[in-house]
Amino acid sequence: MGHNKNKGGKNKKSQLQNDMREKRELIFKEDGQEYAQVLKMLGNGRCEVYCFDGVKRLCHIRGKLRKKIWINIGDVVLIGLRDFQEKKGDIILKYSIDESRCLKTYGEIPGNIPLNEMTSLNPETKTFDQGFEFES
Repeated sequence: MGHNKNKGGKNKKSQLQNDMREKRELIFKEDGQEYAQVLKMLGNGRCEVYCFDGVKRLCHIRGKLRKKIWINIGDVVLIGLRDFQEKKGDIILKYSIDESRCLKTYGEIPGNIPLNEMTSLNPETKTFDQGFEFES
């Protein structure tokens, strides 16, 4: 049997993941940033988000987050706005469910937004659609 010369393995990987799960300080938006909720995953590290300033944007998941933190539909994220492209941005940070609730209580994000649920926001009516249509 050969000796594993690489430093790491399963144990090292699980320690790193536990470090990521620990409580961190809540990060608020700064100038040139905006809170958003993921509407649709498009592939190739891109997704469609609804920013809480009322604009739908195409965002790119930055390389630091790409394979380490999984982003799903309904997640609240912090995006960096681009100066030269109005409808595009970069995902800087993904908020956990607890952090999203804290942002909601601080009044940073609107109160009518369901947090981390698999719903889609209809930008025209600014209401959430569960995907069901009823005939009358």
